[in-house]
Amino acid sequence: MRRQRVEILGAALCAALLPAVATAATDRTAIAIFRTWGAFREGSADAPSRCYAITEPPPNSANAGHDAFASVASWPGKRIRAQLAIRLSHPTRDGSAVTLSIGNVAFPLIVRGQDAWAHDRRQDAAIVSAMRSGSSMSVSAVGANGNPFADGYRLRGAASAIDAASLACPMR
Repeated sequence: MRRQRVEILGAALCAALLPAVATAATDRTAIAIFRTWGAFREGSADAPSRCYAITEPPPNSANAGHDAFASVASWPGKRIRAQLAIRLSHPTRDGSAVTLSIGNVAFPLIVRGQDAWAHDRRQDAAIVSAMRSGSSMSVSAVGANGNPFADGYRLRGAASAIDAASLACPMR
């Protein structure tokens, strides 16, 4: 019964996440689902262009359904591993402060519109390390309308999804 429930939740997560990351003419394959995190590969199995772990705010949260997501991607052709990308639930002013918090550690992010990311590879590594040991994370900002907001994410399953995505995209 529990396995069936997990499989149903995994299928629902795939259905919910695929539109959020849809791109034109992409060969996308689901690798696995780990709790609320999914791992996906784009391109062929022998030459993937990108692999990523992705999640969205929990369904019962204030910003669920606003196309927000958090992802960690590897790009073998660019020799990039574990790069953070956040899609905020609300647009912000370019250059405004966006903070990712995991436990008692806060990371300032770069933002443009609704997209936010780490300043550099070193910060990406620190964030992913914190994600591996944390239970939740939140991304807070002030929207373009002047109202503050925060998008929250559960981290249970994140490490497994990040590892699965990394393994599916070996560096060339």
